[in-house]
Amino acid sequence: MSGRRVRDIVREVVARVAPHEVVMVEGLLALDDGAALRRLSGRDRRDPLGFGVTEVAALVTPVVWLVLDQVASTIAGAAVEGAGRRSGDWLRRLLRRPPPPAVLPPLDRTQLTEVHRRVVEAAVRRGATAERAAELEDAVTAALALARPDSPPPGNPEGAGDPGIGDAR
Repeated sequence: MSGRRVRDIVREVVARVAPHEVVMVEGLLALDDGAALRRLSGRDRRDPLGFGVTEVAALVTPVVWLVLDQVASTIAGAAVEGAGRRSGDWLRRLLRRPPPPAVLPPLDRTQLTEVHRRVVEAAVRRGATAERAAELEDAVTAALALARPDSPPPGNPEGAGDPGIGDAR
């Protein structure tokens, strides 16, 4: 299945709508997806981002990463039988390897509409104004709708280390 890594889409959207959060995103990119999601969702009891949960609520990064990861998980869950997925999870744990980064395949119009709805709801729930939620939704939808899986991601012009990862332009 071709697609783009959720983490690359997050980096792109945050750079576009909240460039002041890029440093935080870059720090999270050093972690595997599971660890990054735990920190962004508040399930990690430590204070890994250097500030409290109330500050995280107003940030773009958690909204985008959490929503896109949820969508990727839903799509992957529908595409893979439970038994096969469980055996792959078991093997990764046995070998002590983190799961691969979440990937979003190209989305159809219905799926893009669902992402739109989820981003707006999550942003508003975390305290964003309606205008800010719409701006964020526009950036996410554009990144997903305009994705070209054969292009390198932003900030990686040669695509080194990220073959097949797209860029939205």
